[in-house]
Amino acid sequence: MNLKPSPWWTPDVHADRRPFLLARNRIQAALRGWFAAREFIEVDTATLQVSPGNEAHLHAFATTAIGHAGEKTPLYLHTSPEFACKKLLASGERRIACFAHVYRNRERGPLHHPEFTMLEWYRAGETYDVLMEDCGALLKLAAKVAGVSHLTYRGATCDPDLAPERLTVADAFRRHAGIDLLATIDPDGATDRQRLAAAMQAAGLRVAGDDTWADLFSRVLVEKVEPELGFGCATILCEYPIAEAALARPVPHDRRVAERFELYACGVELANAFGELTDAAEQRRRFELEMAEKARVYGETYPLDEDFLAALAIMPEASGIALGFDRLVMLATGARRIDQVIWAPVAETAQ
Repeated sequence: MNLKPSPWWTPDVHADRRPFLLARNRIQAALRGWFAAREFIEVDTATLQVSPGNEAHLHAFATTAIGHAGEKTPLYLHTSPEFACKKLLASGERRIACFAHVYRNRERGPLHHPEFTMLEWYRAGETYDVLMEDCGALLKLAAKVAGVSHLTYRGATCDPDLAPERLTVADAFRRHAGIDLLATIDPDGATDRQRLAAAMQAAGLRVAGDDTWADLFSRVLVEKVEPELGFGCATILCEYPIAEAALARPVPHDRRVAERFELYACGVELANAFGELTDAAEQRRRFELEMAEKARVYGETYPLDEDFLAALAIMPEASGIALGFDRLVMLATGARRIDQVIWAPVAETAQ
């Protein structure tokens, strides 16, 4: 007989969760102080947007705005405050940080929640290498405030006092899967599906006939690379293929890869960062490719935010990063599920 677990608001369940939640508050206050001491302005962006973002595999919540005359306008709950933050950079802000509630559909599990808190920050005129240094400092600060020497998740540990390892995606594929990833990418960034499929089959990895290059890339990343990252010390996985970095600019030394990195600790992805793309025409082209893939896979698309594309024309060179704040709290407190560190979780839907 399966018994339904007690709701989060029952006193006994809340008593178990409360130490995690109080630690969450302390960590958030400390991070706010860290940003304020470095002259970041904390901003608050609107949740309702004309576009929730244009990544093929992100799923949004849709709603409708109704005007005085009854006219209807489709709107979405944002999946990230990124577009709004970049508009603020275009307006003249230089250093901004934002704790935003964001919404992603089709996501629920130990590390996923349909509504969660994203910490984003942007540095105009500064490189994404500075964001890597920020990540190390924030991991250390979160652990200190939580009163722990190590970040932990389900038996895995990570020492925040150690500098994060920096590992390119190409090196990670070579080290953990025995695959020469860059050999499957042309000098202009175009990808070679057949070559990657052959490399994966040689490495004993599954390949389906309808897999795209992006499908194959993701399979290697999820099955072979990510499970090896962030143990002992944090890992910064950098220089993603340009085809997997729709909002990032190419690295100066190799146009096959982009200024994108992800931060991992204890095998958990914590953050995603870019040296921001500011070419509006190229951004439009990439968004259209992403939406074509979304239509192919899911039979739907999201509109482009034309204001965002217009803002890119005057946005300064910048770097930006999105960090899953709830996941950071989990690792600093030893929580096993994300809903343990969220004050009032979204009700479970029928399974």
